[in-house]
Amino acid sequence: MSAPPPPATKRLVVAITGASGVRYGISLVQTLKTYPFIETHLIVSASAWLTISAETKQTKDDILALANVYHQPKAVGASIASGSFKTSGMVVAPCSMHTLASIAHGLSDNLISRAADVCLKERRRLILLTRETPLNLVHLRNMVAVTEMGGIIMPPVPAFYQNPQNIDELFTETTTRILDLMEIQQTPTNKQWHGL
Repeated sequence: MSAPPPPATKRLVVAITGASGVRYGISLVQTLKTYPFIETHLIVSASAWLTISAETKQTKDDILALANVYHQPKAVGASIASGSFKTSGMVVAPCSMHTLASIAHGLSDNLISRAADVCLKERRRLILLTRETPLNLVHLRNMVAVTEMGGIIMPPVPAFYQNPQNIDELFTETTTRILDLMEIQQTPTNKQWHGL
């Protein structure tokens, strides 16, 4: 009889919103699934499901199977809506300008913005992969507001010094950066910059 798997030592919330670039969030939860010590809590907005169907060939069941726990975006009474539920933080990937504005102004009008608000008030790591271009002044001010509250604005800008061979490598590189920011130990990679 084999031993049971070790209990998760970290909980991480991942939200996918309707901005283009849903593969960033999918890549992240796919990678987190390979870490048995991480319990992934996933929220997918209604708009994100539309974008997922437009940008990928993955089904809803495919996406839901990647997370340990799935929360409906309207379930504002979920565990992750309370600061007493300990997590290591939250990543919104991608983060629409609507979600950014909701977080920046503390609206907590759905579970994504409420869980982000919890991270900010509890001084936990919050990373937003904001997706929009060009940016108007409202977008920039909302980014400044979240940054001033302790959040990290991380537009998914790929690094080309690694000479990526395909689009999957671009998503992997961004996922690696997210895990670094979340202080999740990874296997050493040759993709790190070591100077010229």
